[in-house]
Amino acid sequence: MKVISVIGYKNTGKTTLVTKLVQELSKHGRVGTAKMMTDHRLDNPNADTGKHFDAGADMVTAVTNSELVTIQRDPSVEKAIDALADAGMDFAVIEGAKDKPIAKIVLGDMEEGVLNVVAKLPARSDWDLGELVDIIKEQPDHVTLDLLLKQIKETPGIEKVGGIGSFTGIVRVDNEEFRTSQLEFESYKTAADASIQKIREEIMQQEGIIDVLIHHKVGTIKPLEDIVYIVVAAGHRQQLFPALAETLERVKSEVPIWKKEITVDGNFWVHDHA
Repeated sequence: MKVISVIGYKNTGKTTLVTKLVQELSKHGRVGTAKMMTDHRLDNPNADTGKHFDAGADMVTAVTNSELVTIQRDPSVEKAIDALADAGMDFAVIEGAKDKPIAKIVLGDMEEGVLNVVAKLPARSDWDLGELVDIIKEQPDHVTLDLLLKQIKETPGIEKVGGIGSFTGIVRVDNEEFRTSQLEFESYKTAADASIQKIREEIMQQEGIIDVLIHHKVGTIKPLEDIVYIVVAAGHRQQLFPALAETLERVKSEVPIWKKEITVDGNFWVHDHA
């Protein structure tokens, strides 16, 4: 899923641009949006759902004839983006979130220090939407396990699949001899992408394997956060599990991604990165 945020001061046309981007991106895939509204409460405390929430429910879902609305605690833009990916969106357009490391389109004048600006545009203008769509398509993918599961269920030949298996690697904290504070992954992206694609294509040559999806994150990853996803769809479980295990071992040994352990006692590079 490609993620972009639109930021700017009041009356710069943020909502107008988001609406236009949704219209254009919808021609290329499924689009979800999120809007930062930190000073608002959308759920009426006098409504039944508001009473449920105020009574202590961690999540409340309202079902109407035309809408499915979920309200939950501990909100964050990161959770919103994950939820859009989990729902199978191809694009996420965020209105706001200027302090987050998301790729940003800035409208009008904005103070210095805004990170990851990919386009700066005049406020309330006749924007080149085609150029902006191209910029958004170039952004790195935001991937969740649920997104991969949705994608693999849409693969050609899914009618032959009898099982889907997945592996999720996470940041282990207790490593017996040391405790990990976080991990940092680096890669040669072009070479890593080519290596992952080669593994995927070769595993798919095995009898009964319908599709294989692999995603390995890079950058800083915190304790218990996800590192790598592998999803395999096969005709039978006897074919599925060996292929899943082989894919994992090949990703660990062949893909040029390097892991740095950040521990309470010091930092070091690790050969076995997954």
